[in-house]
Amino acid sequence: MGTPAGTDAEFQSRNVHPVPTPAPAVAQGRTARVALVGVHGFGTHHLRNLERLQAAGAVELVAVADPQPPAPGSLPATAAVFPGLTQLLAASADLDVIIVATPIQTHAPLGLAALATAADLYLEKPPVASLADFNALCKAAQKSGRSVQIGFQSLGSHALAAIEELVASGAIGTLEGISATGRWVRDRAYYKRSRWAGKRSIDGVDVVDGVATNPLAHAVATALRIAGARTMADVASVETDLYRANDIESDDTSVIRIRTAAGLPVTCALTICATESVEPYVTLQGSEGQAVFHYTEDRLTVTTAAGQSEQVFGRDDLTENLIAHRRDGTGLISPLLDSGAFMLVLEAIRTAPLPALIGSEYVKWVGEGDAAHAVVVGIEDALDRATQQHATFKELGLPWAP
Repeated sequence: MGTPAGTDAEFQSRNVHPVPTPAPAVAQGRTARVALVGVHGFGTHHLRNLERLQAAGAVELVAVADPQPPAPGSLPATAAVFPGLTQLLAASADLDVIIVATPIQTHAPLGLAALATAADLYLEKPPVASLADFNALCKAAQKSGRSVQIGFQSLGSHALAAIEELVASGAIGTLEGISATGRWVRDRAYYKRSRWAGKRSIDGVDVVDGVATNPLAHAVATALRIAGARTMADVASVETDLYRANDIESDDTSVIRIRTAAGLPVTCALTICATESVEPYVTLQGSEGQAVFHYTEDRLTVTTAAGQSEQVFGRDDLTENLIAHRRDGTGLISPLLDSGAFMLVLEAIRTAPLPALIGSEYVKWVGEGDAAHAVVVGIEDALDRATQQHATFKELGLPWAP
């Protein structure tokens, strides 16, 4: 049940941990009683955040569940430890929030179990591994009346409101398209860290651990949010162009082309087979300029004929936001239904043909042993061309895209 390191790589890679705004003073009413399912991998981020919130008096970490015991000293002395959620729920009463930070294929059953309680749910991204599971989770949430926050941390950035104002002002002219670019490096060890890494399914259970659905999922989710595509009704079409350089089932180098219901093209060109890792970014292409949002850094750069400006924004913490939602009705930043657009992308990837293997003559291996990583020759130029032209690798006529 514990999440291996790298599961939410966009907020662990290269020690990039955006600092949320400080926790507010303790509000009237009791402290929120929280349980955490999955204490390893990205679960360690939640442990640190809960420690911060507990010190501020906003939460009490009542219990954790993980088949692998937590590291000594990583929990408050009063927190109970259980091997699984079933045991935790049997022994823990009056929970307010359950946080699930576990492998993708466990999200659906654990999320449904959490929604059968009186607690609200914080579910890490991606929400689940299929559209059918997403619909089941939505029905369960509606029936229970519980709130569900999905862990797309980048959506808490204050830059998103600034971007909305920027577009509305006409500063970059008419918005003509949005793109997301992700250029990362992942070595062989990354795919050996767990049984499910790089898999489309395990024993008939969907996993869908591809570049767009896990390591660079925030690139897709952030681009969709900026494009105004939240629910399934906001998406008109999704096209996939999937490839792999590594010996895996899923894609590691892909273009996902989305058209919103409003007709706006959103093109995500992503790889974990780059020459070097670069912070991912979303580009707004306007008729009179452009804006580039480096979402892991909350940094927005705007370029027009008048010049260039740059600003770094703060960020709201999603756990804190969920607690505020429970306390006083504050709107959720990343509610379950607003992941509908992302889930259509995931479903298109899940049901697409197997990713095409990139020929060995177009892949260079750098390093030795498990530290070796694949580099697709010319991938940086290919990503730039794909996003600028809103074209797939196949449409660009790349020699390794059959």
